[in-house]
Amino acid sequence: MLGKKRNQSVFMEGEPSHAARVLEEKDPAPKVCTEEETDMAESREAVVITDLEEPRHNKRDVLRTHDLFFSAEDDSKDFSAVLRDVQEHISGKYSTLLTSGNTEEVKEHIKRYITKYVQDSRVAAKGMTNQQLVDALYTEMAEFSFLTKYIFGKGIEEIDINGWNDIEVQYSGGKTEKLNEHFDSPEHAINVVRRMLHVSGVVLDNASPLVTGTLAKNIRIAVLKTPIVDEEVGIAASIRIVNPQSMKKEDFVNGGTATDEMLDFLSECIRYGISVCVAGATSSGKTTVAGWLLTTIPDNKRIFTIENGSRELALVREKDGKVVNSVIHTLTRDSENDRQRIDQIALLDVALRFNPDILVVGEMRGAEANAAQEAARTGVAVLTTIHSNSCEATYRRMVSLCKRAVDMSDETLMGYVTEAYPLVVFCKQLENKQRKMMEIMECEILPDGSRSFRPLFQYEITENRMEDNKFVINGNHRMVNNISESLCKRLLENGMPIETINRLKKGGVSV
Repeated sequence: MLGKKRNQSVFMEGEPSHAARVLEEKDPAPKVCTEEETDMAESREAVVITDLEEPRHNKRDVLRTHDLFFSAEDDSKDFSAVLRDVQEHISGKYSTLLTSGNTEEVKEHIKRYITKYVQDSRVAAKGMTNQQLVDALYTEMAEFSFLTKYIFGKGIEEIDINGWNDIEVQYSGGKTEKLNEHFDSPEHAINVVRRMLHVSGVVLDNASPLVTGTLAKNIRIAVLKTPIVDEEVGIAASIRIVNPQSMKKEDFVNGGTATDEMLDFLSECIRYGISVCVAGATSSGKTTVAGWLLTTIPDNKRIFTIENGSRELALVREKDGKVVNSVIHTLTRDSENDRQRIDQIALLDVALRFNPDILVVGEMRGAEANAAQEAARTGVAVLTTIHSNSCEATYRRMVSLCKRAVDMSDETLMGYVTEAYPLVVFCKQLENKQRKMMEIMECEILPDGSRSFRPLFQYEITENRMEDNKFVINGNHRMVNNISESLCKRLLENGMPIETINRLKKGGVSV
């Protein structure tokens, strides 16, 4: 009967236990409850009973979690069949719970209901213990199926879903692996990805088959579903997992990404107010390089970061429980309501009011490029990234992005962006998945105002061949030119000691 706790539970034998009597004494008066509330109370009662030791029995008689399950009366089913049954049961009886968010409390309730259904219905799955079955059902319904361990695992940068039965994982070292695991069907894949998008309030349906969202502050998701992709494919998605890494200089050097001289040169320049743009394609290591450069900034310099939707940088440093540097991290906020939308342009405008020494624009994709170059020409050092295919092409891409905001000639804008960013760093992921800093280039401003592109460091490939179906690529970094007189002048004006400038002019670096 609704409203009463049972004197005897399926989890107990004989008369009520001490734990059950304690529960009844706390709430002796009957009350009318919904079926969902009653089931919740019973599942909680079961959990309490398993946690309390019965004082009148020996320890070996105490019921533990793995003793709560009955042996299945029916033959074991495939896991997918059990999953469908449980999903129908949970969605039918507790639909409000499934749509009330992704909080820890909701997840706990879902796990309780799954456990109770498995116990009451005495279901079993082939090749799985009852506890394994509950854990697997919970992962499917409250988490993200087999993808959970990859999304929240270490050393994984990207998960690419090419179709419901074709999933690839890219690791931090550049290695890409096809997974043996896959979804059960196109519908299964769509349902799992919908749960991911639900976290950021994004709806994936036939009206919106192309969407982007976030799973956490450092996880971005881009999704395509039918009819954009074929029905037999079901869905295509890219899950980008940005793990703020505490990369050290020796990691870049030992991995062959760059040399000591290149890294020290860039570090000195950004410290003394020279704006730098790190360019490259997706997964070329742009953000990793930019993130390391920012870790070399002295604690007394103020850093203001602007990132688009998800956090990729983690720059706050603590010592003995106290923050020792000065960092303000900000994120854009997307919204269909124009008054609630906060884009990079708005954050760039407010950033200058915080008097930053270093202004970081996570990535220039659109009209914010014009606001960024304007800020760089006011004397603030700007560090940013951009998608581009070479150092020279980077300036032309900046011009095209700036034209989205202003109606100016290409020549005028080229003059602005080359003044704003004297240095461009080009990164690339080679065919063997190694990441290299391919070039550091200076745009020299000549006395007559004209510009000259001046390569400073380059990576030269000496060997590129296939061996056992693998790419073998060798090469080396070398210094091509010294810095120009115009850059030396800017560094001197920004406070760099003359001794350091002289070392840079001779091809050395300050240590």
